[in-house]
This record gives sequence, C-alpha cells and structure tokens, in this order.
Amino acid sequence: MLKSYEELRKIDVTEYCSKRDGILYLNWAKCVDLLHENGAEKVYFEPVINEITGSSLFMTDRLFTDKNGVTNQCYEVEVLVTVDSDTWRFRAPLMNGSNPVKDNSMSQQRIWNCQTRAFVKCIAIHTGLGFDLWQKEEDALGKSADEDLSKHKLMKCKERMQLLVTEKMKKGMDYYEMAEKLGCTKDELVAYFTYYDMLERLEKRIREL
Repeated sequence: MLKSYEELRKIDVTEYCSKRDGILYLNWAKCVDLLHENGAEKVYFEPVINEITGSSLFMTDRLFTDKNGVTNQCYEVEVLVTVDSDTWRFRAPLMNGSNPVKDNSMSQQRIWNCQTRAFVKCIAIHTGLGFDLWQKEEDALGKSADEDLSKHKLMKCKERMQLLVTEKMKKGMDYYEMAEKLGCTKDELVAYFTYYDMLERLEKRIREL
C-alpha cells in the first residue's frame, strides 16, 4: 500500500533532480520508481487526446500575436494519471520555463516534456511526493515575473498613482494640501502625472526606430 501524503511529502527528492534555469526538475521515471519504492503497485500516465483535433494538444480558439508577430493559442496538454486504484486527470500549460511555447518553437519534444511535467506535478498534488519542490518553483517563478520589466506597463503605474491620490482625497485631503506636504505646488503635482504619457510616447517611438 502506498504511504500516506504526510510520509511521502517528507521524502527529499532534490537528490534525484536535475537543474535548468535555476529550477529543479524531477525526472518522471524516477518519480515512478519512488512511488513503487514507497508502496505503490501500479503507476503510469497516459496523454489525453483532444476529441476535436485528434491530437494531444488543447488550445484556445483565439490566436494571440506578440509584438514580433509570433503567434500561439495558449496551448495545454492533459494527462490521465493512475496510481493503484486512484485515477486523476491533470492539465498543464505548454511552457518553456516561465514563458509560453509559441508556434515557431512548438515540437513533439516540448509536448512530451510538458506531459511528463504534468504527471510529476499531479503526483505531488495528490500524493505529496515532491510537493515542496513545486512550492519552491512557484516562488522562483513568481520572483521572475516580478523582475520581468516587460510586465510593468507605464499606464498601469500611472493608474496606481491616481488611485493613491484618490484614496487620500477620500480622506479629506485636496491637491493643494497634498502639494504643500510634498513640498511642491498644485500645478507641479498635477504635471507629474503627464510624465507617464510622455514616457509612453517616448517608449513607442524608440521601439519604432
């Protein structure tokens, strides 16, 4: 009989992992071995076939195009995982690290890698084996997204500042009082918000060079 979730979560799987882009990856075959070593009698997974397309890819109807003209349809894969008498379905996005796989880099190897990753993650969620590994990866990916400057839009920063000013005004503070406390005039304070528009136009012009 397979050990409990609590017991399997205590197993340190890092010694069986390989590292890529700062993230640890547990090989799917080793994951199967570890489950058998800890009481499982039957462990396997199968790709789920998209009944509409006949392939193992699932995608949106909408085509997304980035600024370089590269397209994708938010591709996903799904696997059916069996451990003894338990069966789980698990779907995962087709990713290259923290980036989505796009049409110009799609391959059978990427699809297979995603299916095996989906299997390992499904096992972690349902059995506890390797769960802490995924927890650390989510933290790492979250930090990567925060550090990705392309994610920070100037107009969103402007909106954040406007909301902050609105919050102060709701508490009874007007532009004049705010400006006085900030050591500037009311006109200077208002002018600061036009800088975002100027920077956005400048960024656009630089991209077009």
